[in-house]
Amino acid sequence: MTSTGITNWPAPARLTVGIVSAGRVGTTIGEALERADHVVGAVAASSTESRRRAAERLPESEILAPHEVAGRCELLVLAVPDDRLPLVISDLAASGSVRPGTIVAHTAGAQGVRVLDPLTDIGALPLALHPAMTFIGTGEDTDRLNNCCFGVTAADEVGLAIGQSLVLEMGGEPVHIREDDRTLYHAALAHGANHLVALVCDAAAALATVLDGQDVRPQRLLGPLLTAALDNTLQSGPAALTGPVKRGDAAAVARHLEALAAADQGIADGYLAMARRAAAYTNPPSELIELLGGDR
Repeated sequence: MTSTGITNWPAPARLTVGIVSAGRVGTTIGEALERADHVVGAVAASSTESRRRAAERLPESEILAPHEVAGRCELLVLAVPDDRLPLVISDLAASGSVRPGTIVAHTAGAQGVRVLDPLTDIGALPLALHPAMTFIGTGEDTDRLNNCCFGVTAADEVGLAIGQSLVLEMGGEPVHIREDDRTLYHAALAHGANHLVALVCDAAAALATVLDGQDVRPQRLLGPLLTAALDNTLQSGPAALTGPVKRGDAAAVARHLEALAAADQGIADGYLAMARRAAAYTNPPSELIELLGGDR
């Protein structure tokens, strides 16, 4: 498959790849596929930042409109935000640019392959390949795929095998997620990752008050503790719990809530909610249950 004027369209290559769009995820997937000897011939990038990112990380790929990218590839990766995905799919289907037999993979966590029906109906092979990873927008993201699971959903066994192979080629580990489980899958990941960010930021904000005037950043105090806690939890689950909730020390928890409320009521509310969840993994005494406002 060749095309005059395309700077990186393949001579012999395994798959010609098109990326829509050149965000953090799209450029990372593109880099990973090129490391596996696929060729990213073109990307769609509309913003100045996306164009800069594409030029830096996929420098031999041409920047084209989405329908042009779709019409010139064998593997089309739709790496657009979840809320934009249906519209992008609809526009591509209406354009007639996606040829029968094209593998179309999106990276949205909460969606399976049904969202791709407009393209499946015209002969595309649909895949959902969601990397369970947070992205910072640098080449380090591509390296991290070597230790990353991908939630893979396909329409049939053939598609599943293709999706799993692509993930393995990128250095990831494929995990089959059923179509009807995609929302719960994505909710669990968002709950763990995004709320962890909020939790750590709250802890750092509270510590910043304590450390005011000292040449010590809250992150320095939190780093070793939180790293150990995360490692212990991933290995041991609820057995990794420590502290006053684990001990059932209602008096200590009450003092915590009072001090946090004096600093920031929002942080205190977050502590209370997480203390309730932590207590659910223990056998809390009645005094702690009453303080937290939960049920035994």
